Amino acid sequence: MAPDTEIIAGYEVYTPEAAAELKSTESSQKGRPYHPLDQLTVTEIIEVAEIVTSTFSKNSLKFNVITLKDPIKAEYIAWRDGVGPKPERQAFVIVLMDGGCQVNEILVSLPRKSILAQRTIDDVMPILTLEDLDVCERVARADPGVIQACKDIGIHDMNEVYFDGWAVGADERYGFDRRLQQGLAYWRSSENDNQYAHPLDFCMVIDTEREEVLRIDIRRVDGKRVPVPRKSHNFLPEFISDGYITDRLKPIDVTQPKGVSFTMNGNELSWAGYKMHIGFNYREGIVISDVSVDDMYEKRRRMIFNRLSVAEMVVPYGNPDLPHHRKHAFDIGEYGMGLMTNPLKAGCDCKGAIKYLDAVMSTSRGYAAVLPNAVCIHEEDNGLLYKHTDYRDGTVVSARDRKLIISQIITAANYEYGFYHTFSLDGTYKLEVKLTGILNTVPLARGESATPHGTQVAEGLNAHNHQHLFSLRVDPALDGPNNSVVQNDAVSTDIPVGQAGNLYGNAFHCKKTLLKTSKQAACDYNHETSRTWDIINPNKLNPACKKPIGYKIISRESPGLLCRPGSLVWRRAGFTRHTLWVTKYREDELFPAGNYVCQSTGQPGWPYNETVVDWAARDDNIENDDIVCWLQFGITHFPRTEDFPLMPAEPLSVMLRASNFFEKNPALWVPPTSVDKDNSSRDLNKCCGGGGSRPVVTDRSGAAPKL
Repeated sequence: MAPDTEIIAGYEVYTPEAAAELKSTESSQKGRPYHPLDQLTVTEIIEVAEIVTSTFSKNSLKFNVITLKDPIKAEYIAWRDGVGPKPERQAFVIVLMDGGCQVNEILVSLPRKSILAQRTIDDVMPILTLEDLDVCERVARADPGVIQACKDIGIHDMNEVYFDGWAVGADERYGFDRRLQQGLAYWRSSENDNQYAHPLDFCMVIDTEREEVLRIDIRRVDGKRVPVPRKSHNFLPEFISDGYITDRLKPIDVTQPKGVSFTMNGNELSWAGYKMHIGFNYREGIVISDVSVDDMYEKRRRMIFNRLSVAEMVVPYGNPDLPHHRKHAFDIGEYGMGLMTNPLKAGCDCKGAIKYLDAVMSTSRGYAAVLPNAVCIHEEDNGLLYKHTDYRDGTVVSARDRKLIISQIITAANYEYGFYHTFSLDGTYKLEVKLTGILNTVPLARGESATPHGTQVAEGLNAHNHQHLFSLRVDPALDGPNNSVVQNDAVSTDIPVGQAGNLYGNAFHCKKTLLKTSKQAACDYNHETSRTWDIINPNKLNPACKKPIGYKIISRESPGLLCRPGSLVWRRAGFTRHTLWVTKYREDELFPAGNYVCQSTGQPGWPYNETVVDWAARDDNIENDDIVCWLQFGITHFPRTEDFPLMPAEPLSVMLRASNFFEKNPALWVPPTSVDKDNSSRDLNKCCGGGGSRPVVTDRSGAAPKL
């Protein structure tokens, strides 16, 4: 740890004095100029804070956000393609002044060390940082009303009570003159006890800036308080180590004796013909830009995506009773996926030969905070890539796939989410999310049933039904800036059985619908037609099939939002109303639920806080234009007893696959796998091809090998 630093919630916090010691080595990153998309460094964050503080010296400032301002897209692409100057490095800052909660946006030029623009915005609330959420527990424990609410159910030591800070959603009792959060209350029987086994029957509404409890909402059943569930359900080794089964599983080691197959030049990554830039920010976490690939058939580098990021998610709970109706967490827009990221550990979170990237955030005082090992980059075996066996003579050609994984794991109070951006050798990109952690629980009164809005996962514990809904933002650039989207539906032919063209009734085809406007492109998944969508470049035809080159969107795990139209969640989480939105690209339209999600109402056309619903309502042309696709996917979770006390990881994903993008199978660039020694239980000959690309298992004499 550097001098003048301290560790807070896993972050190493740098004061201006500590940052000054880094400046001489950090400013050029050991001689390499900064990439325009690299996150702000420790010294840059300190410099930005000093510029803002000196300008508003008469005010007391609370920094909410200091982050990189992405360069204007056209200017950045001109620089990337070698036809324009390097964009100016700028920072975007949100500050609260003089103990208030009014948002002040500031744009700072780093090279000019000056403020370029500043504006004050009314009736919006900024993201809740980790420091803001800490206010909840500190204030609640000292509040007389909260202390009495605990005494009334037999809890007298407030050090045994813990409070999870949550965004309040929207509370009609308060306006935008108060910056709100709610506190969910739990009890622990010991320091490391699982608090979610002991939920309490009340929650508070707290003013974050004034640091006061505004309201204590107590849930009563038949007019009575609900008793605290006292039975412990723990999962830490200190509680269950004697019960571990240690003799059933042998170790699995992942080794790469010649090292990894990817290289890093700063934050620019090259792997198996792919190139991309890995960025990171407080809100989206991982941002992947400039995804391109070497096409071995066309003998040139080809662009695929300008930018990929997880832009929003929401977890709406399905119990209508007060105060549970307020539980619908926007874990990206309300808390920031970058801010909630875990420091990763080899062998636990990632396995094999690993490259880590750190994350750099800011604190409320304008200091820099470094989270080590925030991003994991590694390779994994991915099973079969291709295979064919000639049944006549047994000749086999086969190759193993592998995948490059760029991942982060976040902790959102009780839940953990693992995000895995995955590229494989056939040109596929997949975003996989793994859900784990602990169910959000509430206490059951004696004789009370958990159904129909939840599941009793243990004695006295109700886990409510809920959904996890994600939005992947895709800024495509398939062989150029102008792309279109085509909807694909598998349908039977309209020709009746027995008539010409469908004599035997077996004809079916792919019905293709070009989406021409943003209103038309608000689409839902259709299981009956196995619906997919193609992002295409209509200006470039595949020479083999004479169809536009494209990438196919496959989003089968796409449950619709179950909250009723017109409800608070339906208004606030408008992006969940459709599986796909396609909008015309505009600067700064990055977040489908709006720039300011905390306490948002979802009112259409809200100033400074438009959503993807507003953008689609413009009904812009999206045919052969610069477009953005918003892909929704997720899961509806009806809790099981197996999900408690610690939930086994549940995966879900969305995928984009090359669709007539390449002239032929790009996986053929990978030579067949050679096995010099077979370690299986059967004495086979060689597995699936000799060295290089020539398959050698048998000759073509016609005699099949005997196994």
